[in-house]
Amino acid sequence: MSLDDHQLAAQLATEAGDLLLELRARLSAEDAPPAVLKTEGDRQAHDLLMRRLAEERPDDAVLSEEGKDDLARLDADRIWIVDPLDGTREYSEVPRTDWAVHVALVADETPIAGAVALPGLGLTLHTGEPTALPAEGNTPPRMIVSRSRPPAAALHVAEALGADLVEMGSAGAKTMAVIRGECEIYAHSGGQYEWDSCAPVAVAAAAGCHVSRIDGSKLRYNQRDVYLPDLLVCRPELADAALAALASFAG
Repeated sequence: MSLDDHQLAAQLATEAGDLLLELRARLSAEDAPPAVLKTEGDRQAHDLLMRRLAEERPDDAVLSEEGKDDLARLDADRIWIVDPLDGTREYSEVPRTDWAVHVALVADETPIAGAVALPGLGLTLHTGEPTALPAEGNTPPRMIVSRSRPPAAALHVAEALGADLVEMGSAGAKTMAVIRGECEIYAHSGGQYEWDSCAPVAVAAAAGCHVSRIDGSKLRYNQRDVYLPDLLVCRPELADAALAALASFAG
């Protein structure tokens, strides 16, 4: 029996994650430098996803962080947007687990199926079986930020809401942390592209999170310019306060 789009997203993200775990273990045993782990992880996970999508959905377009952008995708009804290895730095820092594989399907500028694999944790969260948010969030709320470059907008929101800061690596890992109850808010501004947020946003929306740009507008995918620099993912009861804080920051 063929897989539906949700199941396929989950299976492909998991397959790429398994490959990355095996590759990481082998290269680490050979004392390969971090640069080799990054390069080979990106390349091999990309190759696997492109091959498997060609097998399973040959008529669909694909946009991958590691591939050449074919603008014919703009006329496609269905486009897969993938990040073969989100968090290459964390992947290369064995034994960190805050890295991910993103696989999402978009139609009419909107993610309609998606999966985020967290191979280091042995988890794949996906839209076919949405993970329910914990009934209640932490008080005070926790704001998840980059461990190296926390965005000023996120720090502003954290201060406005009295939130505690939690540091983590990849965008996918950060977004899944909201779903899994490890934090309540993830706000980002600057330096992201469609593949960074597409699958995480699909999974977060299916779980019941608020997802938007930091001005509250819709996140739109499969655009000619794939730069999509900001997003807000949070528990729904915190959305109004977070957006108000972001509006005061922008103002």
